[in-house]
Amino acid sequence: MDFAASEATRDLAALTSRVFETWNEAHPVPHNVSGVREGFDAELWARLESAGVLDAALPRSVGGGGFGLEEQCAILTACGRFDAAVPYLASIAVGATAIAEFGTPAQIERWVVPVVSGTATLATALGAAGPDVVIARRGPEGLAFDGTCPAVTAAADADAFLVEALFENGAVLALVDRESKGLRVSREELVDGDDAALLEFEGVGIPADAVLDGPDAAAWVHRRQDIAWCARQLGVLDRALAAGADYARTREQFGKPIGSFQAVRQRLADAYIDVDAVRLALAEAVWREDEGFDSTEAVATAAFWAAEAGHRVAHTVVHIHGGVGIDTDHPTHRSFVAAKRAEFALGGATTALRRIGRRLADA
Repeated sequence: MDFAASEATRDLAALTSRVFETWNEAHPVPHNVSGVREGFDAELWARLESAGVLDAALPRSVGGGGFGLEEQCAILTACGRFDAAVPYLASIAVGATAIAEFGTPAQIERWVVPVVSGTATLATALGAAGPDVVIARRGPEGLAFDGTCPAVTAAADADAFLVEALFENGAVLALVDRESKGLRVSREELVDGDDAALLEFEGVGIPADAVLDGPDAAAWVHRRQDIAWCARQLGVLDRALAAGADYARTREQFGKPIGSFQAVRQRLADAYIDVDAVRLALAEAVWREDEGFDSTEAVATAAFWAAEAGHRVAHTVVHIHGGVGIDTDHPTHRSFVAAKRAEFALGGATTALRRIGRRLADA
């Protein structure tokens, strides 16, 4: 297995990074009073579309550039590294890609084309445990959805939603327009400033032509969403580690750089290993998923490292920065909350370990 990035992946990552660098120089990322970025930057989203980033990693069959999951992860890593206020994860890497994989030509025309043209966004609302779940029942003209889905990434400003609902003995995926009768969208404030929302369904009618067909569609979307969060987390941690190492080289205490102290060096070394573990675990998960192999265990392993390393590296970088590390005006704070957001989205390290354990027990 060769996990080295392809030339196309490197070029696309460089292009995306240049877009973010150029944009941030001219338009400093807006942050709220908590020091985190605010919501969705529609102008930056349009800039990505004009640069050809949005459709590059979608199949040619839907008008994309023909690249795939590896290239999507490169874009997501750049999004994490620059803390970009764009919904690439939900709209492209999960939503549009799922429709391209399982949707009909009519669904692709209605939902994917506006997204890749930069005029609309999608959010993905997957089922959750406990009371926060969407239930599907048979209605007079198809299905009807009832229930709630909280903290849906990029949902506050989304034009439509890819929703997973429990149905009979499994799950069903359907596309729901924001203006659907019986759907209520309420903006929620998350730790990283994401434009998330609570979705409440009360008898929302789902016509047959809005359902994504495919017996494995729900499991496929879950895997892709986990991979996407791991890729974004890799960018967040790369940036945080670089900032911590740079600070340790330049910040002096007792007449010498704090990076010369053994305890600081050890924590940075551990953080470096953690970030590399995320990178390697993600590479294996992407390779197995792309090649059509069973990637369930590899994705869970990548999710474990992204969540566990996210927790450890984020705290390490804050501790190395000392008091300034908890200042909400400092970039370290934004790295911390971004890493925690990804950790929460993945369900935490324990959840991933349980998935791996169930997999091994069933083997």
